[in-house]
Amino acid sequence: MLGLPRGGVPVAYEVAKSLRVPLDVFSVRKLGVPGFEELAAGAIASGGVRVLNEDVVRAIPYATEAIEAVTARETAELQRREQLYREGRTAPELRDKIAILVDDGLATGATMRAAVKALRQSGAAKIIVAVPVGPLDTCEELAKEADDAICLSTPPFFQAVGQYYENFSQISDDEVRELLTRAAQEISREKSVSQQ
Repeated sequence: MLGLPRGGVPVAYEVAKSLRVPLDVFSVRKLGVPGFEELAAGAIASGGVRVLNEDVVRAIPYATEAIEAVTARETAELQRREQLYREGRTAPELRDKIAILVDDGLATGATMRAAVKALRQSGAAKIIVAVPVGPLDTCEELAKEADDAICLSTPPFFQAVGQYYENFSQISDDEVRELLTRAAQEISREKSVSQQ
């Protein structure tokens, strides 16, 4: 179970707990359009993967320079967060494994597409995308890129992920680390109980 930080980790934590599988993070960063950071020009993921929303990029003045500058800044932030979240742990070996990628929802799908592409490069046997909400066209697109996509709700007039949550407050880095630690402890406890 791989949560996309930060917002996807609390959702992934609950799913991992229910399925009794290990939880980790899969780092991705949106490449926001300069001056309109919430609009995704693309995204980057661990392993040097970058995907671009070509329709958005074409509308950006001096797109090449702007995208390179945003990519450099977000790559540094991605690396910082990976170190912070892992706390010295190595990334899980994903080759020949089933990976379930979870986020709090989809809008453009750029970060999830970057994560799927990176997992393909890592040799994952099967990639499943799972989100509570997203626009139908984005969910359908991801179903083509991943091996399976589960979008629980695809409202016809989707505008933003946050409109489908009672509480959509920002998740902190500390909360992400705490959930990862708690998930690891729960898996460890289950293993020790099953070995007795």
